[in-house]
Amino acid sequence: MIASHVASAEPAQTARITLGHSTVPLNGPWRFHVGDDARWSSADFDDSSWETVDLTPAPGAHDGDVGLPGYVSGWSQRGHARYTGYAWYRIKVSVDGDKDTSLALAGPTLVDSTYQLYVNGQLLGGPGVFSGAAPTVFGVRPSVFPLPPSSSAGVQTYLIAFRVWMDPLDAAEDSGGIHVAPTIGDANGIDQLHQVQWLQAFKGYVVDAIEPLAFALLALTVFALIAWRTADSYRWLVTALLLLALLRVNQVLFYWTHWLNLHCYDIATAVILKPLNLAAWTLAWRDWFRLKGNPWLRYVISMLTVVYLVFALIGRPWFMPEANHGLKLVADFLVEGARLAFAALYLGIIGLSVIRSTKPSGYLAALCAILVGIGLFATELSALGIPGIWFPYGTGVARGQYAYALFIPLLFLLIGMRSVGYARRK
Repeated sequence: MIASHVASAEPAQTARITLGHSTVPLNGPWRFHVGDDARWSSADFDDSSWETVDLTPAPGAHDGDVGLPGYVSGWSQRGHARYTGYAWYRIKVSVDGDKDTSLALAGPTLVDSTYQLYVNGQLLGGPGVFSGAAPTVFGVRPSVFPLPPSSSAGVQTYLIAFRVWMDPLDAAEDSGGIHVAPTIGDANGIDQLHQVQWLQAFKGYVVDAIEPLAFALLALTVFALIAWRTADSYRWLVTALLLLALLRVNQVLFYWTHWLNLHCYDIATAVILKPLNLAAWTLAWRDWFRLKGNPWLRYVISMLTVVYLVFALIGRPWFMPEANHGLKLVADFLVEGARLAFAALYLGIIGLSVIRSTKPSGYLAALCAILVGIGLFATELSALGIPGIWFPYGTGVARGQYAYALFIPLLFLLIGMRSVGYARRK
C-alpha cells in the first residue's frame, strides 16, 4: 500500500511522500524555467520566482505514438510556443519511511528531446551527451537511477532537477520538455516499473523490427524470379524492398538502442531513405506492370529524386541554421512539391496497370502497390484527415504498419504466381 500527498496550495512547499514498498509519480509541483545555468542544479538555489508546472495527466492519457501512459502536453502549450533549447525542472521531495530502504527514480519515458538528471546537485546521468555546443540526442529509453541515501533519520530529502534540451527537429505544437513524469519509489518497485515501461516500448516498435526482416526475405525470393532469366526486370523491386527495410528498421535502432543519434536518424530517414524509396518503388511498379514504353519516366523520376534530396537537406533545421527562414520555407515547399509529383506518377502507374490488366494477378499487384503507397505517402494521407495511428489494446499501431502487414503476404503470393508461370513456359 502507498499513501502520498503532493502539496499544491503553496508552490514553494516541499512535495512530501509517505512511501511503503511501492512507487509514486512525481507529478508536481515542479519549478520550471527556460534557459540554462549550472547553478540551477544546486539544492541551495532559490527557485521561488520560477514558474510552477503540474505534470498530472488526464485519466487515460497516453502519447500519440506508441501509447505511453501518463502523457501531458509540453511547454509549447504552456506559454512557450516555438521555443527550443534548454530548460530546467526542479522539485524538492521528502520521503517518509525506513531509512534502510533503497530508493530509486524511474526517469521520464518521454522527453523532448533529451535530459540530464541531478539529485542534490550531483549528476546521475541521462540519455544524451552534453559535451558539445549542442547536446547529442539519443532515443529516451526507460531508465533507473538509484538515489543516494540520506543522512537524516526517518525522512530522506532530495532536490531533483532535470536539465532538458529540446532539439529544433522536435519542435511541434505540443512539444517541449517532460511529457511523462518520473517516478520515485523503493528500488524493487522501480525495477518492476522499469520492466513494464520496457514492455510498452517493445510493443510499440516490435512491428518495425519484424517487417524489415520480411522485406529482406521478400528481396531474396525476388532473386528466384531473376534466376529464370526472363525478359522481365526485378532489380528495382529488390532495391525497393531493401530500402524500405532500412527505412523501417531505422526507427527501431533510434528508440531501442544508442546506435543512432537524432541527427543521424534524421539524415538517414528524411534526407536519404524517403526520396530513394519513392523513386525505387515507382520504378519497381513500372517494371512489374511492364510499362517501359515511356523512357521519359526514368528521367523525370531521377530529377524529382535529386530535387527531393537536395532541398530536404537544405530544409533541415540543423543544416545551415543561420540561413534565411524564407530559404527553409522554399526548401520545404519544393520537397512537398516533389512528393506530390511522385504521388501523381505512382497513382498514374497503378491506374494504367488496372486499365491494361486482363488477369486477377494484375489487380492483386495493383492492390499491393496501393498498400505500399499508404506507407510511402503517410504525410499526404494524414493531411487529408485520415487517422495515422490506432491504439488496439493500448499500443499504438501506425496506418502504414497495417498496410505493410497485408502487403507482405500478398507480394509473396504474387511472386509465387509469377514463378509458376515461368515454370510452365519452360
